[in-house]
Amino acid sequence: MTIQIRRARVADAAFLPAIETSAAALFRSDPQLAWLADAEVTDAQSHRENIQHHPVWVALTEDGIRCAFLNAQVCDLELHVWEISVATGHQGQGIGKRLLQAAREFALEQQLTALTLSTFRELAWNEPFYQRQGFVTLQPAQLSPRLRQVLADETQHGLPESRRCAMRLSL
Repeated sequence: MTIQIRRARVADAAFLPAIETSAAALFRSDPQLAWLADAEVTDAQSHRENIQHHPVWVALTEDGIRCAFLNAQVCDLELHVWEISVATGHQGQGIGKRLLQAAREFALEQQLTALTLSTFRELAWNEPFYQRQGFVTLQPAQLSPRLRQVLADETQHGLPESRRCAMRLSL
């Protein structure tokens, strides 16, 4: 299957909540996190705003179906990846890796120093996936104030603190 990765357009925003909902179904496999499969996702208006103000990429199948996206934000000299979602049925095909590569290329073009993100520890499609892409899990003493705040905000929103980590890919 041929997949095209491109910068998202405002018209793509309407399709992103369904991708996010589909991708979240993976959490059903973890009893502690299963509730995330039914959690509220980002609405289309918020996605439109992200696309207008921040770097967002979308993956399309050869017949033009949007099947995945990555949204990020430039924070000082780093590109923070807020989310990668790949719809069920398109997972395990390297699409997430290709989205990350697009983000990495953008960061290099912008002369940024790193990609950062927060994710779940030990879930195959989270921390181990990012480690295979070259990300390093940061220890508490290595966290910047920004990443420390990201993790604190996630805990405040109900994500289990012991299961979360921040990661960095130096460029």
